[in-house]
Amino acid sequence: MKRIILLAAGVCLMFMTPSSHIHAQDNGNSNFSMGADAVSRYVWRGLNLGGATPHIQPFMEYSFGESGLAIGAWGSYGLGVGYAGAEADLYLSYSPVDWLNFTVTDYFFPSDEPFEANDYFNYKSDETGHTIEAMVTIGGFESFPLYATFAINLYGDDGFNEQGEKYNAKYLELGYTGAFNQYEFATFAGLALDNPKTDEGGVGWYGDSAGLINLGITLSKEYNILEKSLPVASSLIFNPEAGNIYLVFGISF
Repeated sequence: MKRIILLAAGVCLMFMTPSSHIHAQDNGNSNFSMGADAVSRYVWRGLNLGGATPHIQPFMEYSFGESGLAIGAWGSYGLGVGYAGAEADLYLSYSPVDWLNFTVTDYFFPSDEPFEANDYFNYKSDETGHTIEAMVTIGGFESFPLYATFAINLYGDDGFNEQGEKYNAKYLELGYTGAFNQYEFATFAGLALDNPKTDEGGVGWYGDSAGLINLGITLSKEYNILEKSLPVASSLIFNPEAGNIYLVFGISF
């Protein structure tokens, strides 16, 4: 779903949302960047959002020089038949210093059906399919390679508690990054902080209850393929709350 600090915010390096592409493909000295990731599954914060199919995840971004401000778009589109999931997000990102990033993301999940109206421009609170999220990531010190990410839904499509009230779903992730031989790695643990009480009629944004939903490790390395250096990564991801495990591979172009 943008270039956050570190490898950052989610599964690190990839498998997330706008903030997760492995590398932005810069066009010389231009402030524009674009590219795409190909992933074997679209797993975001411990949740499988893309069905049982690989996904192509294009992105584009414009950065405002040395200001630390950037705007961009990110998407994910399944390659399989039937339900494969689709996503198209817009975001605004600001990094005043290297170890601090603020991002606001407008998530939207368009229908895969060719003749079904998606009503993209409907932002009415109780009708919209958009979810507006604010996220902050702190970390990136070479001498202290830990990071922390906190995200909260501010508006739109969200989880509901047992009274039918939106609860502004919240997510917290802690991680550690480093290098070993020729590989970079990131370990991460992500928590859903709200209990929607689904057994009493609540609707969860990250699952049925609060708890550990995103636990794992990502290994990444750059390989020379057809005379071009391409970053690749694999992530082993557990969702203890849902009892799931994922092994995801990705490559960035």
